[in-house]
Amino acid sequence: MKRKKFDNLMEPLHLELNNLARWLQHTGRRMVVILEGRDTAGKGGVISSITERLNPRQARVVALGKPTERERSQWYLQRYVAHLPAAGEIVLFDRSWYNRAGVEKVMGFCTDAEYQRFLEQVPVFEKMLVDDGVLLLKYWLSVDQKEQEARFAERVADPLKRWKLSPIDLDARKKYAEYGKARDAMFEATHTKHAPWFVVDFGDQKRGRLGLIRHLLDHVPDTAVPDTVIKLPALAEKPRKEKFKGPVTPIANPY
Repeated sequence: MKRKKFDNLMEPLHLELNNLARWLQHTGRRMVVILEGRDTAGKGGVISSITERLNPRQARVVALGKPTERERSQWYLQRYVAHLPAAGEIVLFDRSWYNRAGVEKVMGFCTDAEYQRFLEQVPVFEKMLVDDGVLLLKYWLSVDQKEQEARFAERVADPLKRWKLSPIDLDARKKYAEYGKARDAMFEATHTKHAPWFVVDFGDQKRGRLGLIRHLLDHVPDTAVPDTVIKLPALAEKPRKEKFKGPVTPIANPY
């Protein structure tokens, strides 16, 4: 899809996302969006598309790194609970508690007992969230191995994208089939009526972003909130040019 067409299709979705954000503030509802998928699937891109026009104090992105030794000693879900939304907020998890069912399982970063306990506890945990009024949406971004390899090569060639490659990402390339089996087992254990998984084709990332956002907006209640009329009060004086006093240094802008 050409960029101009994508931007034209995104514009009305951005308006609807802003309406959703206003509705959450108006009602005090809370929203959690989980984005999972293979490396290079496009999680960061769709998160940027969702949050681009939203208030960053209301729409938060959570992308946790490797747990500390202290966090390793806690209940596994404990460090994620701390990032759940308060009233009026949207939290988007760029990878989530499902790390345990994916990378930790495949790469041997957890024990079999920890993995099994996770699969048993997550449906209960998510039902508690939903029963407490949290709007929970779980998305798996799908990409086949040929396209994944092309995106890996692009990241290697682009200095601005190399930060996206970690040693674990490179090692995981050898385990494409194992990740697929782990994903299917995760779906089997955690696809529930109260918190189902939705799979989105991200072979074309622009189409994938549009489709995912459209689905997200269609799976929340009617978000119509009466418009608030904002009227700027008149200035008491004529507008002034900004002047500075004191030890400040204006830069010479080359542009």
